[in-house]
Amino acid sequence: MIGIFGGTFDPVHYGHLRSALEVKEIFGLDEVRLILSAKPPHRAAPIASIGMRLEMLQLAVKKQPGFIVDTREIARAGASYMVLTLESLRQEFPNQPLLLFIGSDAFNKLENWHQWQRLFEFAHVVVLTRPGHRVGQLEPFFIERQTTHQTELKQELAGKLYFQAITQLDISATVIRNIFADRRNPAFLLPDSVIAYIKQHKLYQAHNVH
Repeated sequence: MIGIFGGTFDPVHYGHLRSALEVKEIFGLDEVRLILSAKPPHRAAPIASIGMRLEMLQLAVKKQPGFIVDTREIARAGASYMVLTLESLRQEFPNQPLLLFIGSDAFNKLENWHQWQRLFEFAHVVVLTRPGHRVGQLEPFFIERQTTHQTELKQELAGKLYFQAITQLDISATVIRNIFADRRNPAFLLPDSVIAYIKQHKLYQAHNVH
C-alpha cells in the first residue's frame, strides 16, 4: 500500500512528518509519498518558492526510509488538483491500494475540491483525527463508502472512507513563519536542516497571516 500526503510545506514541520511516520507504521505502508502542492487552488499562494519548498522537503526526509518526495504537481501545468495527481499515481501503480491522508478540517471542506467524488475512483480516503474524536453525521455518499475495517483498505484498490485517530502535533506553518519574522528560536518545531536552510536563504522575514 502507498500513502499519499499533500501539502504546501511552507515550511515542512514536525506536525507533517510525525503524522506521516505514524500512519506508515499503523497501516504498514510500503512508502509514503509527500506531494508538494505547486499551485494550491484553495488557499493563498505560498510564501517560499516552489524550488525552495522542494529543497526543504527533501532535506527533512533525507534520512527517513520509505518517504518519497513526489514532484508530479510541479511538473504539471495549472492548478494542483489532487484528483489529477491520484489519477497519475493510479496509472503508475495499477495494482497497489492508494491511501490519501487528509485532516478532518480538509475533509469537512472536501466538497469544495475539484471533482472530489472522483478521488474515490483512484484511492481510499483516510481522515486523520485526534484521539477521542467522534465522527458526526455523514452524507449518504460517504456512508456508502465508510469502513471501520483496515483490512478492506488492503483488499481493495480504492473507494473506501476510513477514519484514523493519530497523535496530532499542534504545529502551524503560519506560527513558524512568524517565529522566524520575530527572530525567535524555532527549535523543536521543524528539523534542524530545514531551520538552517531558512536562515541561510533569509526566508519568512516578514509577518503573514495565512
